[in-house]
Amino acid sequence: MPYLIYKSFDWKQDAWGIFEAIKDKQNVFFLDSSLRRPALGRYSFLGFDPFYIFKAKGQKDSLNQLRELLKRYKLVNPKFPFLGGAVGYLAYDFGLSLENIEERAKDDLGIPDVFFGFYDTIIALDHWQRKLTIFSTGFPERSGLAAKKRAKERLRQVVGLLPQGRKHIGKMIPIGRPQGTAPTANFTKEGYFEAVNKAKDYIRKGDIYQVNLSQRFSAETALNSFDLYQKLRRASPSDFSAYLDCGDFQIISSSPERFLNFDGKKVSTRPMKGTRPRGINPQADARHKRDLLQSPKDKAELLMIVDLMRNDLGRVCKYGSIRVSSMRELEAYSTVYQTTASIEGVLHPDKDRIDLLKACFPGGSITGCPKIRSMEIIEELEPTKRAIYTGSLGYFGFNNTMNLNILIRTILKKNGKIYFQTGGGIVADSRAEN
Repeated sequence: MPYLIYKSFDWKQDAWGIFEAIKDKQNVFFLDSSLRRPALGRYSFLGFDPFYIFKAKGQKDSLNQLRELLKRYKLVNPKFPFLGGAVGYLAYDFGLSLENIEERAKDDLGIPDVFFGFYDTIIALDHWQRKLTIFSTGFPERSGLAAKKRAKERLRQVVGLLPQGRKHIGKMIPIGRPQGTAPTANFTKEGYFEAVNKAKDYIRKGDIYQVNLSQRFSAETALNSFDLYQKLRRASPSDFSAYLDCGDFQIISSSPERFLNFDGKKVSTRPMKGTRPRGINPQADARHKRDLLQSPKDKAELLMIVDLMRNDLGRVCKYGSIRVSSMRELEAYSTVYQTTASIEGVLHPDKDRIDLLKACFPGGSITGCPKIRSMEIIEELEPTKRAIYTGSLGYFGFNNTMNLNILIRTILKKNGKIYFQTGGGIVADSRAEN
């Protein structure tokens, strides 16, 4: 039997001080709503020292294994988004096995396709009410007395680590340019132009309407992962930012895009398509905003992805429950404008959150349309595996919830090197030099 206990505090500080206090703990995570917008970023979550780590590579049934693990650790019906559970990621390349797509790109990073730590005790920050709550479940203990003992000990441990009245601990790292070597790409300029032109050939032949083609950059860095995340967080706060320590590598993300949210019944997704830089002055800023909103290409691409996501949700949602709650909404970030749609549905009673993930992964906004053919073309044209890029990171709650981002604007740090990837939608009139 689980033994859920919690302790709440008034908390007016930023979450950063808490993260600093636990950053050296084993497999620390920080699901960081650093923009703190009411609709999307009400909560941030932190944790460390999972009682179990599930990881897999090249195994199509990995999600079935994850489902069975989650069944062992259940909390019945507490009304809170996340009070403990599995936190981790699914690599983009895991989607290839789900769709039986032949793998052709080079796997030079060798990281797991699926990685989730099971956290029995977590810290939740409510940015609306300015409250901090520590939840402790007693998992993985089964007996009532053992679960009660573990829950209390873990709660006491986390309370003892909280910073007392200190807004920040230690130094603030200047945003500036990171220390290290200049980035190198996995494409040559000529190779990238050739890949874009091949993608356009597939569009002309009618294989696809649009495909997201990306290239990866890598560089050596003298900064540790914690300092890198601090710099990224300050420069580009986002609703679905995250830090995840996977042992021999770390994920550092400022993703603005939600992939899937599930509250036990309702499903939502928020695909993004269309980007413009912020202007250097108010006039330029207004011009870029207007250009994005009036762009027929960006509008058409978003509509295409909305239809794709509606179809994916239709595989697992109740008939007639799917609706587009927002067709095209402009969102402002520190460096860019983007347009986003919102789609909602109700999961069919015969389906669960793993079925939902299988039906939709990877997200349509970062593959193309039609999705499976676009994924085949991506695998043909991109020279190296995407790994975490355009995969998803987030949580499966012990209380049957799920919330996942799409891993864009994300760094992977491994063995003193950082890897980051950028992509764009290719359509019939795209120009490689742009």
